[in-house]
Amino acid sequence: MARRKKGRDISGWLPVDKPPGPTSTAVVSKIRWALDARKAGHAGTLDPAASGLLAVALGEATKTIPYVTDASKAYKFTIRLGQATDTDDAEGEVIATSDARPGDEALQAALAALEGDIAQVPPTYSAIKIDGERAYDRARAGEDVQVAPRPVHVESLSLVDRPDPDHVTLEMVCGKGTYVRSVARDLGHALGTEAHVVRLRRTWSGPFHVDHAVAFDRIEALARTPEIDELILPLETGLANLARVQVSEEAVARIRNGSPGPVIASGVAFGERCWAAHRGSPVAIGTYMSGEFHPGRVFRP
Repeated sequence: MARRKKGRDISGWLPVDKPPGPTSTAVVSKIRWALDARKAGHAGTLDPAASGLLAVALGEATKTIPYVTDASKAYKFTIRLGQATDTDDAEGEVIATSDARPGDEALQAALAALEGDIAQVPPTYSAIKIDGERAYDRARAGEDVQVAPRPVHVESLSLVDRPDPDHVTLEMVCGKGTYVRSVARDLGHALGTEAHVVRLRRTWSGPFHVDHAVAFDRIEALARTPEIDELILPLETGLANLARVQVSEEAVARIRNGSPGPVIASGVAFGERCWAAHRGSPVAIGTYMSGEFHPGRVFRP
């Protein structure tokens, strides 16, 4: 018999403004401890050196993580031209240099070429698995790591500032799996120079925005106090990008048992992914099919 996790059975979302330094896993662990929560997870890793939005799910809200992870997200980041590092960020060792400093016109053209559906090679120091092992573990062991390109989508990539010839600040809106570090590296090569990320901040992800996130030090200050519960957002916050259908009392019982149930839906297409609600409370995530809701992930009451 599996051991039951200790802690409170609480559900919801806590969007955090992660500072540079801690890993995403460390932030989740601290929040779980601060809330004495039984279960927690996050919707999209941020590198330790990065800052910004880290959406943390608690309890039943962890079932909605894929729908936030799969949504578009935005980053603001600064790159250093003229230097490449082995990690494609400022944490690594410089492995190549260039004196070339292209002008803004060339920069704008190169940015446009990196938008849309592109094939991107993730950084060597990344969590991508190669034959069952993380790429960064192989790289740290001194292996010559070859990471295969993957299809990603860059919705927009725009110039924000050019404070000096060596530095460029950009904003990017992109889909799941896009590496900012790879964008910096590839931009440098497209410009005939080298480049790496020196500062990175995630500004929003799906329905969550960093302007409404909680500072990490505030969470530490309120740890294990009743006031910290006031920071938790409802579970359905993570479902804002999905259509919603209404179900009756009778349908709730069927759906929670894993069977289809009749729904009241407006503007929902056949086969569309959606979530079912009863009296405002989420019941399950599933698929709408000809007047019925077919459950996938069911929420415990």
